[in-house]
Amino acid sequence: MQARMIGNVLRVAIPAAMSKSEELHWVALMKSKFELRAAAEPVELASRARRLARIYNLPAPDSIRWVHNQQTRWGSCTPEDRTIRISSRVAGFPAWVLDYLIVHELAHLREPGHGKAFRELVERYPRAERATGFLIAMGREWNENGHLDVEAGNP
Repeated sequence: MQARMIGNVLRVAIPAAMSKSEELHWVALMKSKFELRAAAEPVELASRARRLARIYNLPAPDSIRWVHNQQTRWGSCTPEDRTIRISSRVAGFPAWVLDYLIVHELAHLREPGHGKAFRELVERYPRAERATGFLIAMGREWNENGHLDVEAGNP
């Protein structure tokens, strides 16, 4: 199976043996992935992260980018190389939720874990509690490692 944009048309190639219902399912899935990718592109993450780092006195990342392969996290951070990745599924969320996720990942550049010092950094963001509630309402729950999982109880 393969999908790509040709001009303004999404071209989806699927095996001939697929049933009509499988075809409809995969075309809809590919369409939604390309729509998420297109929605993610206009947001300039690097300048947004630098601005939030200044406002909340947090380290700025060396790299921040959208990723399309995160299925169980909204974002992730690698403190060793100062990189942050934000799931493209967030692109349609309100700006204050995206800002919260960026602040959360920026805080990891100073505090890798999810302990008290980390939470104090994240709670500088005035809508932290509200954004957490939004993410939980979107079907995520906090796990024992401090990450938001797709369903409660996921590792």
